[in-house]
Amino acid sequence: MVKRFLIPLAAFLLGSTLIASFYIGILTWAQGWDYASSQLVRDRWYVIPIIVGFGVQAALYTILRFRLFIPITSTGHAGSMMGASGGTSATAMIACCIHHVTDVLPILGLSAAASFLTRYQRPFMLVGLAMNLIGIGVMLFVLYRERQKLQPILETI
Repeated sequence: MVKRFLIPLAAFLLGSTLIASFYIGILTWAQGWDYASSQLVRDRWYVIPIIVGFGVQAALYTILRFRLFIPITSTGHAGSMMGASGGTSATAMIACCIHHVTDVLPILGLSAAASFLTRYQRPFMLVGLAMNLIGIGVMLFVLYRERQKLQPILETI
């Protein structure tokens, strides 16, 4: 019984920590710790919901994957949705700081990509947040659908 709650909690913490570490790591690599912490404070209204949303997705995915509360027959597109949402969120977070590594990017031939990401930083973050919400919605819908399938069985017990 305890594992049904601990596994999703651990997934939430791990998912949130990983995406937050990715964000802080990229910013720290680009400009240092002081800049990374100031950017986190500046963009907190975008970054924190993205981090929490990804953690919630990770928790919901573990509930679906390990069938913790309902014997689910199919997880649907939950895994691919989480991957797409995570990728979008990571790209949105990179958009915050990519303009600081433009000194190196021309060598790599990526200066146009850096300026594009920098210019559309806020929209990328909003898209990342929207993808998180869509991913959460998809997983909640799968759980709801499976619960509805079990409802006739639960009523007979």
